[in-house]
Amino acid sequence: MRTVITLACTECGDLNYQTTKNKRNNPERLELRKYCPRLKKVTLHRETKK
Repeated sequence: MRTVITLACTECGDLNYQTTKNKRNNPERLELRKYCPRLKKVTLHRETKK
């Protein structure tokens, strides 16, 4: 039931992180605040379609 998803920075668009999520418990898109190496600061990262 867990699927691999990619997280992209909302400010620069880079695909920085990969993680897994359970689609049954979290059907909506995942949003996390993560570090963006290009901008050198913490930004909002959203789940992208693969």
